[in-house]
Amino acid sequence: MPALGEIGLAVEELHEQATSLSALVRINCEANAAEQVLMPLLTRFMKLQPTMRFEIRSEGRLVDIAEGGYDCGIRAGELVPDEMVAIAIGPDQQHIVVASPAYLDEAPAIKTPSDLSLHQCVQLRMAGGSIYRWEFRRRGEDVVIATPGNLVVDQSRLLLAAALDGIGLAYVTRWMAADALADGKLRQVLEEWTPPYPGLCLYYPRHRHLGSGMRSFVDFLRAEGSSRPAP
Repeated sequence: MPALGEIGLAVEELHEQATSLSALVRINCEANAAEQVLMPLLTRFMKLQPTMRFEIRSEGRLVDIAEGGYDCGIRAGELVPDEMVAIAIGPDQQHIVVASPAYLDEAPAIKTPSDLSLHQCVQLRMAGGSIYRWEFRRRGEDVVIATPGNLVVDQSRLLLAAALDGIGLAYVTRWMAADALADGKLRQVLEEWTPPYPGLCLYYPRHRHLGSGMRSFVDFLRAEGSSRPAP
């Protein structure tokens, strides 16, 4: 006959399994990542587990998720701290340089990143206050450029809008520019200098105990990842 303590433990475990799938999971995520990758996964999961609750905080800066009270974070794989468990949740990403045909037809030719010094480049101010520098890579050579430009914005969507309006060049994700590229409203330049790079990861502290709700979400993401075709 089991001891009373063992019975109590079993009851607690059953209670957790019955209630934690309705617990709140708080996720810290960069805004574009939330829109592009997280939301489609999250909505599919919530249809499978309709009692689960999620809260997403979108911000540009990389935060300490444990200190901030978050259950997990989502960032580019290269930004995830080593002490975290990281789960790939999306395909490879790609930042590209785009501009309107009207701008490019009147502007100097662009063959290498150094040519950007002759152009208007729409600037992105990061959450910490710095201006984002454009990153390029070709044949193992890495180049980081502080680009010139008279317009500074703080949202990636504004970069795209400025490029569409012919203000200058913008450095945006291929996902964001896909429709405008397809219908000819934007053209890509420096294609061989902007290869894909590893995509987004969900991460959480390695030694954190996961409740059954969070564990169910992690298992779902792993299954989604294993079923994704290789790029």
